[in-house]
Amino acid sequence: MNLKADRTLRRGLMALVAFALLFVATPACSGASSPGSRLPLTTLAEVPLPGRATRWDYASLDERSHLLFLAHLGDSAVVVFDTAQRKVVATIPDVSSVHGVLYVPELGRVYASATGADEVVAIDAKTFKIIARMPAGDYPDGMAYAPDVHKLYVSDEHGGTDTVIDVRSNVRVATIPLGGEVGNTQYDPVTRHIFANAQTRKQLVEIDPATDRVISRINLPGAAGNHGLYIDGASRLAFIACEDNSKLLVLDLTSRKVRATFDVADDPDVLAFDASLGWLYVAGESGEVSILKVTGQAVRPLATAMLGPNAHVVAVDGVTHQAYFPLKPMWGKSRLRITRPQL
Repeated sequence: MNLKADRTLRRGLMALVAFALLFVATPACSGASSPGSRLPLTTLAEVPLPGRATRWDYASLDERSHLLFLAHLGDSAVVVFDTAQRKVVATIPDVSSVHGVLYVPELGRVYASATGADEVVAIDAKTFKIIARMPAGDYPDGMAYAPDVHKLYVSDEHGGTDTVIDVRSNVRVATIPLGGEVGNTQYDPVTRHIFANAQTRKQLVEIDPATDRVISRINLPGAAGNHGLYIDGASRLAFIACEDNSKLLVLDLTSRKVRATFDVADDPDVLAFDASLGWLYVAGESGEVSILKVTGQAVRPLATAMLGPNAHVVAVDGVTHQAYFPLKPMWGKSRLRITRPQL
């Protein structure tokens, strides 16, 4: 997730507005909702999170073990939350300015991008101990895993590259130049290729993991700061969140054309998809969240509304349909808001 200096003031102002709206606005996640004005979500719980009320970043959920891994960037720690018991079960320190977290089920490992040290950290998902550290590029951020080749791909946001790590040896094996700032990186289970946002080029870059080479560049008309990315293999759609104009682009991965563009939460960041429900969540730095309904290749917006302070991170459980939002208030404790859809 991007923390460029020229965005700091705007995000600070957004946080103040979000905090004020929590007191003056009707709650956006409770009771009946009218289309577009409130989120069709019910708040189930708000659980205090450990550490200081500092910035949170990516989250990764293992639905089978009910473990949610949260990057507590401001505290340089990975927090482990048990979604079944609704309690924190571990805090893993010494992950400098952690941004990305990705649980890899087949390995029983969590990978975290320690941006403050320009490295990637491997964590045992049972003992919650750090087992390896690997060098990355300049400002490592989001990550994706290509299972066929046992490789982890890491967005080096400021370095203009993707770092490639062989997870069998936990060794960096390649650095792929992408050009310009790099947004999020995702794996497409259909082509078995990696896709990464080249956000200053307004492109989505396709990488062949067999060769670790760029094999295509897809131009994205209407993009401005294309940072967030989610790929739904079943629908052959890529959802691309643009932080500089608050747009969501819907890209057809078969035709390589943008099918639709939507206004979404201001300064959108993390995307999460509940595949069985067909709900796409777009979480914004502003504290707003957008929800869109995906049916096949048809996409329509359901609502955009304020959810909570700094609600730019979301993870969703496709079994229970519960969504998790770490929130950073202006003061007091950070907390994890747990919601479910109003159906």
